[in-house]
Amino acid sequence: MTFDRKERASLLHERAAGYVQTALGAITREYPTMPYYIATGPGPYPTHRELHPAFYGCFDWHSCVEMHWAIVRLLRRFPDAVPDDVARATLHNLLTEEHIATEIAFFENPRHGTLERPYGRGWLLTLAHELETWDDPDARRWAGAVRPLAELLATNFTSWLPKLTYAQRVGVHQNTAFGLSRALDFASLRAGQGDDALLRAVHTAARGWFQDDRDYPAHYEPSGADFLSAALSEAELMARVLAPSEFPWWLEKFLPGLANERPRSLFQPATVSDVTDGQIAHLHGLNLSRAWAFTRLAESLPTDDARAAPLLAAAERHATASLSQVSGSDYTVEHWLAAYATLLLS
Repeated sequence: MTFDRKERASLLHERAAGYVQTALGAITREYPTMPYYIATGPGPYPTHRELHPAFYGCFDWHSCVEMHWAIVRLLRRFPDAVPDDVARATLHNLLTEEHIATEIAFFENPRHGTLERPYGRGWLLTLAHELETWDDPDARRWAGAVRPLAELLATNFTSWLPKLTYAQRVGVHQNTAFGLSRALDFASLRAGQGDDALLRAVHTAARGWFQDDRDYPAHYEPSGADFLSAALSEAELMARVLAPSEFPWWLEKFLPGLANERPRSLFQPATVSDVTDGQIAHLHGLNLSRAWAFTRLAESLPTDDARAAPLLAAAERHATASLSQVSGSDYTVEHWLAAYATLLLS
């Protein structure tokens, strides 16, 4: 296996139906759930579904958003290989103007100004971009419904980034680089339509935080509940922000041992000792997000770069370690991992 684009696309085609079925089951599963809001009194308080009628499933809001994206992505890529009618009917029921208006009201509440930032908000912009760029009658309807929420969250990103003095370099939801990467496609789309505020904010912030980084201590990764690599998330973002001529040199300074598969801990898949433990099970996501980042880095380098082959080999090892867990495993994994498998393979 070469694990190049063709091989990954073939794997995704084989598994697309199962991924969509898993995602559909999760986005319409109300319980178990983890509601969150800022409580200002004894209550009573609305249920998670009342606050989030579009994105109530998948245990938590951000997982539901990213699984919506996986469904849309796979419908778009493989319409003949997935349960098209069921998926479209489900999205019709969830992505309505009425439901999105309730979602907007939640995020317009000043008490919720920091919730799901940047991770869930970045995934919402990823979903919006997927819908906005798909020439399909249903997708245009869903895009129109989601657009006001995407515009609200894009505006929030634009105002927040100049205030964020320090990037968060962690392996979980608060990771700044991954959140910006999720927002970047939507930002580029908006820039092409004449509004480049978010794109400029992302590029300015990324260069300000990361451009001068050297010798990142990736040998300390992973932590016990990571689903992202702080090192690789930053590198993947900079592959998109820097010019093609800049990035190979930046990467050599940032992670100087890649051609020799160093640091070793970065190139070895994480061991998941208990798939039923929601925090430990994050490590399956780490394996797939690492694999995705490795492929992105390899494909951002010149074809004769000595780092490309080791990066693709590492991507294949990480993918092999965790792709089998996307469906048929514990719900702690099933409620979100298909999104990372889709991200990797597409």
